Amino acid sequence: MVLPSRLRRVAVPLLLAISAAMLLVPVLRSNQNAGANQEKTVDPWTNAQVLHGPELVREHGSAKGGSAPTIVYVGFRTLFEGGHIPAASFHGTASKEEGLAELKKWLATLPRSTNLVIYCGCCPFNRCPNIRPAYTTLHDMGFTQVRVLVLPTSFAADWVEKGFPMQKGL
Repeated sequence: MVLPSRLRRVAVPLLLAISAAMLLVPVLRSNQNAGANQEKTVDPWTNAQVLHGPELVREHGSAKGGSAPTIVYVGFRTLFEGGHIPAASFHGTASKEEGLAELKKWLATLPRSTNLVIYCGCCPFNRCPNIRPAYTTLHDMGFTQVRVLVLPTSFAADWVEKGFPMQKGL
């Protein structure tokens, strides 16, 4: 009867481990769903306020008589200096308090009806730390014509590598 004793020594801890795992499955699923929900941030803008690279290039290229949008880069200064959309301006990194203060100071000088396009491109769009605070700031300040340039992967991948116009420096 040596076999049943050995079997019991292995089977009992195994059954306890399986039972514990079965109790944890609902908790793990709940946490997994919560994590997925946290990653799916609800964007503060509407679909009508979204712009893609080819649309901006077309719009900017065909603009006559001052109808071109004012393009504002809201990411990190070093990335702006490395390369940005021609005619874009930099007025602070929107993920930082001091950057938002700089942006607000500059925005205070503009009419609230200014045609604005904001963009970043520092990282994948869904994780960008700059674009949402920038949009929220513009919206809260009463700007009525704000659009967001979606660069899904990065400025390099979704703008530069596609051959869209770029300039370097400030």
